[in-house]
Amino acid sequence: MACMMQRCVCLLVFLVCGLEQVLAQTEYSLTFNEASTVVYVNLNTRELRVTLSGKVVQQIRLSSNLDPAALYTETATGFTLTNVATDGTVLELAREVDESTYSQFSVIRNDVPRSVVLVDCANLLGTNWYGGPQQKHQYWPVQKLRFNRYSMLSKEADNSAVGDRYWLNALGSYLYVDPWSPLFVDQNYGQPGFMCMETRAVLPYDTHGPSYDVRYTIGVAVDAREAHMGAVRNVLGKPTGHPAESMVTEPIWSTWARYKRDINDTVVRTFAAEIISNGFGGQYELDDDWEWCYGALTFNETKFPNIRDTITAIRDLGFARTTIWIHPFINKGCEPWYSDAHRRGYLVADWTGNTDTEWWNSVRGQAAYVDFTKPVVREWFSERLRNILAVSGIDSFKFDAGESSWTPPDPVLNGPLKHRPSQIIGDYIRTVAQFGELVEVRSALGTQDLPVFVRMIDKDSNWGWNNGLPTLITTLLQLNMVGYPLVLPDMVGGNGYDDSPPSKEMFIRWLQANVFMPSIQFSFVPWDFDSETVTIALAMTKLHRSVSPAIMERFAAAVTDGLPVNPPLWWIDPTDTTAQQIYDQYLLGDDIIAAPVIVENARARDIYLPRGSWVDGNTAEQHTGPKWLRNYPAPLNIVPYFIRQVV
Repeated sequence: MACMMQRCVCLLVFLVCGLEQVLAQTEYSLTFNEASTVVYVNLNTRELRVTLSGKVVQQIRLSSNLDPAALYTETATGFTLTNVATDGTVLELAREVDESTYSQFSVIRNDVPRSVVLVDCANLLGTNWYGGPQQKHQYWPVQKLRFNRYSMLSKEADNSAVGDRYWLNALGSYLYVDPWSPLFVDQNYGQPGFMCMETRAVLPYDTHGPSYDVRYTIGVAVDAREAHMGAVRNVLGKPTGHPAESMVTEPIWSTWARYKRDINDTVVRTFAAEIISNGFGGQYELDDDWEWCYGALTFNETKFPNIRDTITAIRDLGFARTTIWIHPFINKGCEPWYSDAHRRGYLVADWTGNTDTEWWNSVRGQAAYVDFTKPVVREWFSERLRNILAVSGIDSFKFDAGESSWTPPDPVLNGPLKHRPSQIIGDYIRTVAQFGELVEVRSALGTQDLPVFVRMIDKDSNWGWNNGLPTLITTLLQLNMVGYPLVLPDMVGGNGYDDSPPSKEMFIRWLQANVFMPSIQFSFVPWDFDSETVTIALAMTKLHRSVSPAIMERFAAAVTDGLPVNPPLWWIDPTDTTAQQIYDQYLLGDDIIAAPVIVENARARDIYLPRGSWVDGNTAEQHTGPKWLRNYPAPLNIVPYFIRQVV
């Protein structure tokens, strides 16, 4: 009897010990050998927590389909958790980079049944965040934005032409979602303070395949700057080259904002002559409505009887470079080009074979998007562009549109089902990027490696956050911090839509805000205002020219190291919580601070200088940061800027 009691006690001890082991395994961890990063997954709370030296830098509540009794399996790079009792999906955590100063891992779910919806919610942790998609209301930092089941891809809506899924926080960690995941984002809606990443097989993504994949990558470093550079090295990539120095040194002059579609041989010659006679020069850009019809890629001889003579005359005036506007569409009725492309299967079709779509130069259902996912179409389109150059003597192109939202709603593309609809963006941009160092594009997704200017989408001529002057700076910062350092600002003064051209003050302040950015684009012109505006514009153009060597130096650093050309102010000191929130100043490289006036009727502003020694570019006065310069005087002819003093 005593023996039996002893066995019972032993069995009870074994059960209790076993229970403790089971309870202990409701939380699993992913550790690194070199980095002091630890990743925890708790099956009861569904919390994924990332710490660096004990400090939380990411916190994500995993989707509700995670089984509290999920099967744990160790792998060579981490572990998997299989939802055996529920939908059978597998959650994998995989170590990818393990360095003393930087670590990286991915959260992976492959072959998720298309009936399954996943929702992982990232806690914004009360800190500052940067990156995300380009937006019409481009607030900065981006934790201020609000999204409600927002499809996260390159699209026309909300100016979201650059749709990369990359977010960086001030704690030194980033979150990057694979471009093929069918991602929707809820931010500050149902759950304030969270960014929920919802993946589901619904339009605009593929709805025909049996499953989809979800992968997001988290990187961790000592601060945001080091984390971002880790992302550039391992996830985002860097440009393989950069635009021509001539696009930086001298302005680009576009016909668009001033003339819209009302151009012809006389208009463009007169415009060119005005530019030269007022003391300016640079690159001449022929914008919208030069074709016989949209998609013809053939000059309208009624408007331009001899385009080569036109371009020669412009060049003879002093313009060494000319470019022309191109789009990826063919309108119905543009014959014989539309029928020929349709017959050959060169237009994007939906699953019923319908190619009808629309864009801003058509009505609904009266246009088609050229299918760049087919190699034969890419070559056909490229040959047509080469013919334009041969016929006209033009040097290169400004490429417009390219967002996936211009396709029919449920497109059939030449590639994996899981890559729809975003595949067409990269295929279009990579096709046109081959046309030399004067190329500019406006859409992007995973194309950080291309050596071309990414142009800000059209800005509106207003002083506010609704795509107005403040967003010129914040869009510059957003593009740089998602890995596109070669940024072409939109035209000085905005586009003047709805018969609302810029005022004199807006034109001048816009130009000043633009001075330390990579290039200046004019269309509205200073001589349409008065002689003072011409004088200030010449001075600002000269100032931009004087810093062009610094811009080119930073271009080279973007190519070799992936450094941003115009980083946010906190780049100087990532721990500076004041600098982290500055939205109306920016850097050129690490050594120049631009602090333009972007408020109507203001003749002074407050300026923040981060750590370091700074020399006022206007007065030569020296300052040591961090410090505020309150009520710094900035009359209409002055743009405040500061140069780092190397000790």
